[in-house]
Amino acid sequence: MWTVIYIAPTEKIADRIKNRLTEEGFLVQVRSINMTKNQYEILVPEGELLDVQEVLNTILPQRGY
Repeated sequence: MWTVIYIAPTEKIADRIKNRLTEEGFLVQVRSINMTKNQYEILVPEGELLDVQEVLNTILPQRGY
């Protein structure tokens, strides 16, 4: 089963994330969300979720809250 791991605000960002995760050897799908804003879901197989989260944390900029 595919699981959403991230929602990208633009197609360009979604493609960058997909390419980086694919380079790391993960299966990745991108799906457009039809809402008022054009957003994109990044999906990965459920079994790879924890490993992908670790890599995703190195891809996304760190934000302090």
